[in-house]
Amino acid sequence: MKTENSKAQMRKGILEYCTLLLLERKDCYSSEIISALKKNELIIVEGTLYPLLTRLKNAKLLAYHWEESSQGPPRKYYKLTENGKSFLKDLDKSWEEIVKTIKKIKNIKT
Repeated sequence: MKTENSKAQMRKGILEYCTLLLLERKDCYSSEIISALKKNELIIVEGTLYPLLTRLKNAKLLAYHWEESSQGPPRKYYKLTENGKSFLKDLDKSWEEIVKTIKKIKNIKT
């Protein structure tokens, strides 16, 4: 069994969390999000990100606004809503619990 599929599933599972973490720092348009994720070795394509952003917006975790661009058409900038900030805090707690659990399991001596 190859590890590529498992690695892809892990990355897919944390994509939402990582996207929210990026938007916690600053409002971003989709290409900025993709670039930041790729820069940090979380490979993603637009076809994966756009449905995620739409789902998060529909869940009222994100909002967006349009800004004019000097390099083409206006850009849609996403930002966390108050609900999104609260949701991210919950995800932070869950992430810490998962990391703690994995560390425990890795250190189990059989």
